Amino acid sequence: MKELQHLNKYFFKYKTHLLLGTLITIAARIFILFTPRYVKEIFVIIEKYLKGGVTESTIKAELTEAILYIIGAAIVGGILTFFMRQAIINVSRYIEYDLKNEIYEQYQKLSLNFYKKNRTGDLMNRITEDVGRVRMYAGPAIMYSINTIALFVIVIIYMINASPKLTLYTILPLPILSVIIYKLSKEIHKRSTIVQEYLSKLSTFTQESFSGISVIKAYGIEPQTAVNFNTLATESKDKQIDLTKVQAWFFPIMILLIGTSNLLVIYVGGMQYIKGEITSIGTIAEFIIYVNMLTWPVATVGWVTSIVQQAEASQKRINEFLKLEPEIKNNTKEHTEITGDISFQNVYFTYDDTNIEALKGISFDIKSGETLAVLGKTGSGKSTILDLIGRLYDIDKGSILINNTEISQLNLTDLRNSIGYVPQDAFLFSDTIKTNIKFGDQDATDDDVIEAAKNAHVHKNIIKFNKGYDTVLGERGITLSGGQKQRVSIARAILKSPKILLFDDCLSAVDTETEEKILKNINKISKGRTSIIVSHRVSSAKNADKIIVLDDGQIVQQGTHESLINIEGYYKHLYLKQLSETASNSL
Repeated sequence: MKELQHLNKYFFKYKTHLLLGTLITIAARIFILFTPRYVKEIFVIIEKYLKGGVTESTIKAELTEAILYIIGAAIVGGILTFFMRQAIINVSRYIEYDLKNEIYEQYQKLSLNFYKKNRTGDLMNRITEDVGRVRMYAGPAIMYSINTIALFVIVIIYMINASPKLTLYTILPLPILSVIIYKLSKEIHKRSTIVQEYLSKLSTFTQESFSGISVIKAYGIEPQTAVNFNTLATESKDKQIDLTKVQAWFFPIMILLIGTSNLLVIYVGGMQYIKGEITSIGTIAEFIIYVNMLTWPVATVGWVTSIVQQAEASQKRINEFLKLEPEIKNNTKEHTEITGDISFQNVYFTYDDTNIEALKGISFDIKSGETLAVLGKTGSGKSTILDLIGRLYDIDKGSILINNTEISQLNLTDLRNSIGYVPQDAFLFSDTIKTNIKFGDQDATDDDVIEAAKNAHVHKNIIKFNKGYDTVLGERGITLSGGQKQRVSIARAILKSPKILLFDDCLSAVDTETEEKILKNINKISKGRTSIIVSHRVSSAKNADKIIVLDDGQIVQQGTHESLINIEGYYKHLYLKQLSETASNSL
């Protein structure tokens, strides 16, 4: 139960509902217990009639009264049971809602390293399947536990008052039941953990297969993928069956022990009646009803135990992530006004997951309103510079200054709100084109959206769709071509009107003519804003105020377009190569 202590704060939050549900539960059990008492009374009335001395009309009146009491108590008990469920089950839904929000907020806080080390399917499984199992503990398990304890205590008190000796024989099988439950619970906990792990594996495999369906089809590996899925699904099924085999022991054992109690009541009670130790056969009938009333609550002990064990296994998996401290923390709550001055001073950075040293002593300065172009071979560290400016990672050594302030001392929210970022792999949400563009500014008008799309040179493409800007995109924007996705992503960044614009090779999928038009618009929009353009094309870099060339995480060239094309090096070689390609294409 240690892992489930995380939920105590929620139980305290909804303590009023739980307390009310508990009181209603106790009241409902008391009313339900009217039934065995009045059944005994009916037997007593019949025995009086058989012995004579009581008129038939009196018997009828007494029987009618007893039956009405039973019916009335059952109705009141049923109504109270309904309100009990409303009070306690609703709490489980509130807790489910709060826990999902807590997990989602934690996911948002965790750094990119976390997402590199954990699979999406597993993350989804913890916020859905695992939370669902925890909800069963916070609702049904608690409700039936309260119900069982209340009924058990009240029934035992009534039974002892009726016949202490018969009560002792009746509850004799219960210690055996407790030992069996303890043994089975340990095994259920172990197997539940394994089942949840396999569910995560299955979710991850399925999610990745659907996301990469185009690759699967292109390589014609659908049969092999199906075989792999079937293998994983079979393993998951086997683990589920292993768990079910253990859980299946509960109810037969419960019924066996309850049946044993019934036999003991009949035998011991019958012998007591024969010896005159109990005065009415109705006491035996009353005890049989008590025992059978305990059948379901005692049987639910196994079910509840199973729920608790599964919930603990799930909550343990949830707690693993909730206990993680975000690597990137907001070190100040003070508002920070970002102007756009950026300075890298001898910056070193290594990726934890691959141990690749991406930057080695990088130094450069950009004044507010200037444009910096970054060129270099694949893997030279270009994208890393943009990630560090957005503080998606913290550096190992050196300093990054923005507004002449160490980046780690800036308000993280203000920093990121001041940045418009266009990633290399343009990610679009499965929503309308308009919503995807407005992601940069939720308060933007339709005119603002259209203007941003025009500047990104994608407006003409959008209006050709049947629903225009209201066209709903497929997952990850699959409805659009690569170039269209990049341009919608650019429009999203432009609409935000940020102080800093970061473009990570975002024009690689468009032709040179379209690139020229977009760059012209970007240059116009970038007036007064700091811009960094990462690219493999000289055409994207030539108008920048400064250009740096990276190789293996180090700056090997820097200057303006005019200065760099006049000295030997990577930039001049790239310029001549692309100039030659352009000339060849025009022939």
